[in-house]
Order: sequence, then C-alpha cells, then structure tokens
Amino acid sequence: MSFRRSQLSIAALFFALGFQYSTWASRIPALADRLHLSAAEVGVLLLAAGVGAVVSAPLVPKLMTALGSRRLALAAVLVLAAALAGLETAPGYRSLLAVLLIDGVAVGCLNVAMNAQGAALEKRSGRTTMARLHATFSGGIFGAALLASAITSVTGSVAVHFAVAGAVLLAVPAAAPGLLTDDLPAASSAAPSAASSTATSGAPSTATSAATSGAPSAATSGASSGAPSRAAEPADRRWSRPSGVVVGLGLAMLLATITEGAVTDWSALYLKTVHAADHLLPLGIAVTSGMMLLARFFADGWRDRWGDRAVVAAGSTLAGAGLLTALLTGGAGPALAGFACVGLGMAAVSPCLYVAAARHGPAALTAAAAMSTTGLLVGPPAIGFLADVTSLRWGLGAVVVTAWLTVPCALLLRPRVPVAVS
Repeated sequence: MSFRRSQLSIAALFFALGFQYSTWASRIPALADRLHLSAAEVGVLLLAAGVGAVVSAPLVPKLMTALGSRRLALAAVLVLAAALAGLETAPGYRSLLAVLLIDGVAVGCLNVAMNAQGAALEKRSGRTTMARLHATFSGGIFGAALLASAITSVTGSVAVHFAVAGAVLLAVPAAAPGLLTDDLPAASSAAPSAASSTATSGAPSTATSAATSGAPSAATSGASSGAPSRAAEPADRRWSRPSGVVVGLGLAMLLATITEGAVTDWSALYLKTVHAADHLLPLGIAVTSGMMLLARFFADGWRDRWGDRAVVAAGSTLAGAGLLTALLTGGAGPALAGFACVGLGMAAVSPCLYVAAARHGPAALTAAAAMSTTGLLVGPPAIGFLADVTSLRWGLGAVVVTAWLTVPCALLLRPRVPVAVS
C-alpha cells in the first residue's frame, strides 16, 4: 500500500474529528435557544463532551486490542455522525447531556486510533507526516465553519445542517481505503539489511526508528497500528504502573494543550483589555489558528531536519518568549504578534508528543489523549480564576510558564539518528 494513499486515508480521520466538533459547536446558540438553556447549562454541556473523552481512557486500550485502530476509528466516525442526529432530536437537557457524553467517548476513541494510525505510518514508511495530519484536523474545523456559515445563510434549520454534515462524515469510510490494517513488520534480525537502509533514505532503521522518531517499536507496533502481536497481549491485559517517561509525556501534553487553548479562549478578551478596536478582537484566534495551520504543513520537514526533540524545545521556547514580550509591551499589535508566535511555536508540539507516546503502546497513547483533553478542561477556568484575583495579564503570564515547562519535557524525545546508506 502506497504511503500517499495511507496518508490521505488517515488524514480523512483527522478531518472528520475537527469537522464534527466544529459542526455542533457552531450551532450551540440554536440548541440553547430550542431548549431554553442558561449560560451555566451551556457550560455544563461543553464540559460533558470533555468528560466523555476523559472517561473513555480505560476503555480505549481494550477496544484497540479487540478491534484494531482501523475498525475502532471507523466505528467512532459513525458514532460521531449519529451524535449529530441525536443532538438535533434530543427532547430535553438531560438527553442532550447523554448524547454529548457519548460523543466525547467517540472523540476519545477516534483521537487515539487516528494518532495510532499516523504513528504506525511513520514507522512503516520511515517518513514524517504527523504534523500534516494534525493540519487536516485544523482544516476540518475551518471547513465545518464555512459550511455552517453557508447553510445558515440559506436556512436556520439545524436538522438540514446536521444532515449535510452527517452525510460528509458517513462518506469518510469510503474516502479512507488506505488505512493500515495489519501489524508493522517485526524486525527479523538485530540490524536492518542494506536494502532496507537504502529504502529509508536516511530515516531511522527498523531497529532504531521507534527510538528516533517516537513511533512504536516492534514490540508495540501492533498496538499502534491497531492489531497487537500475540506476545504483547498478556502485558496489555495486566495493569502496570506507567513509566516515568510516559508520565512525563502526559505532563508535556497537558502543558502544551493549556498553552494552545489559552490563547484561543482568552485572546479576544485580552485584546479588549488593551483597548483594541472591536474589529480586531476576533483576530487573536485568527492569527493563532492560521499560523498553526500554516506551520503544520511545514513542520514535518522541520522534524526531518532537526528532530522532534529540537522542534518541541524550540517551539515551546518561541511560544513563551513571544507571549511574554507581548504582555510586557502591551498594545494590540504586540499582542497579535505574540499570539502568532504561540501558533507557530506550538504547531508541531502535539504531533511530536503523540508520536512519542505511541512508541509506548495504546495505553500511553490513550493517556496522552486524555491529558490533552484535561488541559482543555482545566486550563480556561484556571486562567480565569487567576485573572479574577490578579489580572488577565498575569493569567496569560501563567501560560508563558506552561509553554516553557514543556521544554524540559522535550528531553524525553529521543533524537533522530540518521542511518548511513550503503
């Protein structure tokens, strides 16, 4: 199976996750109006989806073992499509909460399965692609926003909107024929042959690629591709204390997600506090997400050239430095420049961390995904609390700290070691 075909198929999964989230999030006002929900009740709805993703963590490794990442991902996409129908037809608030809890579980399953597919593709091909895959997630969010705008300009019907969006999601399985279906080839000898070294064109060999690219090793490759080997099954069924590296990667994911999400959640309000014009307030989100989307198309090249460790360390340093400079300088212009630095710096951090977590198997990958969701849950209220007792400038100052604390976590990412071509 060709690299490009698999890459496009896995990208369809990333697109679907961003597309589905952006679709229902864009219609929250309409759902709230239909059920006469208060702002507090809407907040609980948003929390319910995140809680569902977090509580799915113990379930996902078992589903990965039973179904494999390919079948789990496709099943999750179908559940997400059904969730849109459930949101539109939910007769009351409690049923809406139940639908979003199920939606969150499906999001947790798809998040892990699609990142496992991406990590397995990197391992199989010896080529970096995770950052571009994450870019398609951002593209899904953007595409769904455009679709929502187009449909609402014609009709205010949520049913019509969700029916069209559901049809897009139901087309994903047909658009993803290249998903990986079997284990990655296990190393049959201590060192790769000259032919395999030549095929990787300077990328890590089979024996070393897990260590150097963060992709799963031969022992855990089945877990990352969705079909674990027989030798790995007993270990998967026993609970074991996570290693220090796995805990560190989870902490890094938590810090990175707080850094990313903080600017999205608080940029408009911060721009208002520095007396920016009203038409500039939405630009904080725009420059951050736009820079992140753009950077992710180039980030795999950076990973090839400098390695995941250097990319994470440099990116986190840039994000913190840019935001700190903006906070110290004040004004709308420096703020927008600082937010752009966050988007640019953090663009490749999560993709690199997902690849590194996949090396340690489905449980570690699930933990990383859960910590990512936890960051989205705890970050905004924590910053809000700090801003309430001090100021928003101090609250965003804490985000500088979370960005810089991600730097030492980059030491957990083993550097890429080129293979000499014979």
